[in-house]
Amino acid sequence: MTILHPLKPLCNHQNFAAVALAAVIVAVALAVAVVVALAAVGFPLAGHQVRTGVQLHFVVYKIYWLRNGVLMMFMISSMLQAAKRVKSWRSLSTEISTLDTYGTSSLGEKTPFMTFVLGGPGSGKGTQCLKIAKTFGFKHLSAGDLLRREILSNSDDGAMILNTIKEGRIVPSEVTVKLIKKEMELSDNSKFLIDGFPRTEENRIAFEHIIGAEPNIVLFFDCPQEEMVKRVLNRNEGRVDDNIDTIKKRLEVFSALNLPVIGYYSKKGKLHTINAVGTVDEIFEQVRPVFAACEAMK
Repeated sequence: MTILHPLKPLCNHQNFAAVALAAVIVAVALAVAVVVALAAVGFPLAGHQVRTGVQLHFVVYKIYWLRNGVLMMFMISSMLQAAKRVKSWRSLSTEISTLDTYGTSSLGEKTPFMTFVLGGPGSGKGTQCLKIAKTFGFKHLSAGDLLRREILSNSDDGAMILNTIKEGRIVPSEVTVKLIKKEMELSDNSKFLIDGFPRTEENRIAFEHIIGAEPNIVLFFDCPQEEMVKRVLNRNEGRVDDNIDTIKKRLEVFSALNLPVIGYYSKKGKLHTINAVGTVDEIFEQVRPVFAACEAMK
């Protein structure tokens, strides 16, 4: 069913904006002519009235009209801004039409069950994702692994990703979402663990807009910073970004940008916080009930 919006009939009148702009231009021309004419008349009159003692009257008169001219120009400027907004109503209508279908997944006929897995570098979220995938039949999509694979492909995107990571910055959202979406489309699975994404509010908005759906569950592996640094330094994965300076940058970026995402999903009641200190099995025992409850609801 198509939802009609009150703005759409107005937006369909393509000549309305042109007419409005033409009217404003005419008003500008008339206003300028009036102000110039009045100012021109005021000056000579003031000169001729010196001996009568009323020169001051005409000076005030001239200032009065100049002031009114300034006010008129301000009003015309406001009218121009309004006309621009009228001209943009067609694009606004298009955006509203897009919102009519927002919430429908862009992954075709699939209705994926999506879980975001969040946590700082070294929080152990990747290890837990492997156990979740094996136990509950999820497809594990690591944003970091997808980005590193793109780097190894020697593509232009790969070179850009490498430089961005080295500088401790966030890879552009559209690049990461494109890689995630491609993997989801190629998979026969309908349950996905999206590991390490979104990292920022901008990531989150881009994902939900491009994919057209929100996650069902959000896991946050809460781990002290000193523990994360120790874990990252101790692992031997040959990663290009595993050095002390880059680790510190990554942790700073995570703290500044990821926590608002966590707060957003907490308010929506989708967040499950996991204490990420302990053995792999101890941590998984906190995770298991979350997915067991989802399985029971089917």
